[in-house]
Amino acid sequence: MATPATGASAPPPNTPARRRDAELVLTLIAVGLSALCLCLAGLQIDDRVPARFPFYTCAFGGLAATAHIAVRFLAPWADPLILPLATALNGIGLTVIWGLHAASGAGPSESDRQLLWTALGMAGCVAVLAAVRRPAFLQRYRYVTLAGGLALIVLPMLPGIGIEVFGARRWIGFGGYTVQPSEFARILLVVFLAGYLGHKRDVLALTARQLRAGPVKIFSLPRMRDLGPMIAAWAVALLLLAGTRDLGTSLVLFTVFLAMLYTATRRKSWVGIGLVLFLAGAAATWAVFWHVRRRVEIWIDPFDPELYGSAAGSGQLVQGLFALAGGGLTGTGFGHGRTAALFASDSDLILISVGEKFGLAGLTAVLVTLLLLTERGYRTALVSRDVFAKLTASGSAFLLSFQVFVVLGGVTRLIPMTGMTTPLLSAGGSSLVSTWLILGLWLRLSDTARRPSSAAPARDSAGMPDAGPQPTRALFRAP
Repeated sequence: MATPATGASAPPPNTPARRRDAELVLTLIAVGLSALCLCLAGLQIDDRVPARFPFYTCAFGGLAATAHIAVRFLAPWADPLILPLATALNGIGLTVIWGLHAASGAGPSESDRQLLWTALGMAGCVAVLAAVRRPAFLQRYRYVTLAGGLALIVLPMLPGIGIEVFGARRWIGFGGYTVQPSEFARILLVVFLAGYLGHKRDVLALTARQLRAGPVKIFSLPRMRDLGPMIAAWAVALLLLAGTRDLGTSLVLFTVFLAMLYTATRRKSWVGIGLVLFLAGAAATWAVFWHVRRRVEIWIDPFDPELYGSAAGSGQLVQGLFALAGGGLTGTGFGHGRTAALFASDSDLILISVGEKFGLAGLTAVLVTLLLLTERGYRTALVSRDVFAKLTASGSAFLLSFQVFVVLGGVTRLIPMTGMTTPLLSAGGSSLVSTWLILGLWLRLSDTARRPSSAAPARDSAGMPDAGPQPTRALFRAP
């Protein structure tokens, strides 16, 4: 049996144990931070520790400890920061949800459900670690993941299955619960794109001709027959918008496709063509869909009296802006403020609630934690040895980071609101569980990338001998 190489470049034998020990300490700190926030929230609301404090702390801590033990045995070389950062964000979200509903007198039912979704999400994360032992095998099933992703997107459009809520038809219901299939479809589509683009990236990088101004190259045009994937992604995004009126998901999916296409080919021309198609699609949706026009009007002038007073007007955004301003530097605490009575303050506007309750300092800390979490996804892409792993990690990391940008930009009037949720923070099972599935994939990819390479010849995802990591490192090098 081949053994790992020894020498200065070989990792010390106790590296996995040290990684997991660091992960355990940081996870305990994250659980303790969540418990402290929950205790302070109860004291601010009615001057006593919440009655559910022992239950939430023990249950949440037990779930985090179980996930850590699973990572210790299933992925000992995995990134030690992913689980603690995710645990901290999940715990803060649980605290904010409990505090908002306790302050409004609604009871703990919503936070109880969020704890249940947390358990399902962490179980899904562990299931990914147990089921996906060799991530490269996923590349063999890229068209199966494509079919599954498209089926999940179409599912809410079917009569009798899809449920329309607040003008958007993006849920399906059963047994009193609703599920948003597009949250899980995004993961399958990222896996498909990683497999497809990794296989076709050399072909897609070819250019038909170059547009020049004298000796200066301005633009590289791809071959017309290679525009199929771009047109297909654009059509899927428009189909999703037309069938479900889900502006946020269609925007995120098309943008993730552009990011992964650029990462695979390093051709800026693809991004330029994608932006032209995006502008054309935006103009078409503006002309066709009433709800798109209304969201743009709200974004342009939310303080218009007629728009503010209408049923589907700008009242939610304006009240959110006042709440965010009222939080100041250190926040109002859970005993004061206006977000407890604000619609969707625990889901779409969860960042507004964090900014009001914890102030600018707390909101900045949460955003930095989200930034660090997505940075670990990009770090996993950088250290991965094959193209498929790089594209999967970078695509899913861009998915989460762009989703945070869309949410934060919407609630601060940088861009129109899209009704999306913040990963790990917002109330709702679909978003939370799907995010934990992505984190499980990162843990597996980082474990595979950081394991010492054996003396046996490396093989690519198709099982063929690989000359080494030099071609894959070029994936992130400028042309």
